[in-house]
Amino acid sequence: MNKFKIEETSVGELNEIFGTNEEHLTLLESHFGVEMILRGDELHILGDTTHRDKVSAVVESLRQLYRKGQAIVSNDITYLLRAGDNSDNAADTGKKLKEVIDARAEIAKTGKGKSIYAKTINQREYFAKIQKNDLVFGIGPAGCGKTYLAVVIGVMMLKKGEVERIVITRPVVEAGESLGFLPGDLKEKVDPYLRPLYDAFHDVLGVDMTEKMTARGQIEIAPLAYMRGRTLENAYVVLDEAQNTTKEQMKMFLTRLGENSKMVVTGDVTQIDLPKRITSGLVHVWSVLKDVEGIEFVEFDTVDVVRHPLVQKIIERYISSDREDNNR
Repeated sequence: MNKFKIEETSVGELNEIFGTNEEHLTLLESHFGVEMILRGDELHILGDTTHRDKVSAVVESLRQLYRKGQAIVSNDITYLLRAGDNSDNAADTGKKLKEVIDARAEIAKTGKGKSIYAKTINQREYFAKIQKNDLVFGIGPAGCGKTYLAVVIGVMMLKKGEVERIVITRPVVEAGESLGFLPGDLKEKVDPYLRPLYDAFHDVLGVDMTEKMTARGQIEIAPLAYMRGRTLENAYVVLDEAQNTTKEQMKMFLTRLGENSKMVVTGDVTQIDLPKRITSGLVHVWSVLKDVEGIEFVEFDTVDVVRHPLVQKIIERYISSDREDNNR
């Protein structure tokens, strides 16, 4: 058995770090394959004691998050553990975890005053590149915050008067049902495809403010087809689910960029719903624009997934399964 003392702590801090019912401690135990017992301000480790210093580094990182005023959830534990996985020693682990903690910064507040953070290193890079560049691509798996952060930044710019409106669009790709056979008018037919975008605005602004700003034309959420023939000036424009655009649609969208405007393109190249014979515009655009000055690409990984910890595991298993299928 090994143990280490958690210096200058309190019951409240320990509850935040390890969870009220020590559920966060269970995640640490599972990851390191050891049993841990918290006795006062001492953490006892039973099993492979070679992990002691790494465990200590993770605990110290969680303390730093707590002292920065950030609520700790299971996703934070999972991300810190993954971030330190490939380190050779405890010192290297501590260095990597410090980079993670330094990246965690408040970038905005919701309509209810709740803080919104860049939670991973890639999220912080994404945030910085969107602020600096007029065209940024965020590519990665579901749940890594690509669309949500893009909406947050757009709202920030609108509130500051840096743009006059936010335009968010996504391709309407039929999945099993033809739009022509769905009930309702065109708005009712396409709204289900756009619902995740409304959800992001509702979280950041609240439902009432989103509806008011939409009515005033400050927020526009529409299918990609509505972008054809337009020049988008003084606008913050987001193309979501871009993996489901064709090459022609991607070119059409990108050439809508007008004066004093900024574009963000998000997508997941592992979730393409286009027919097999059609090349995804998001896959194609990488080879066309990757070396163009002023255009930035941010690639997210499964480690950036900030939803339920199981989502990360599910995505990784599907990626592994797809690779096996492709190798057959």
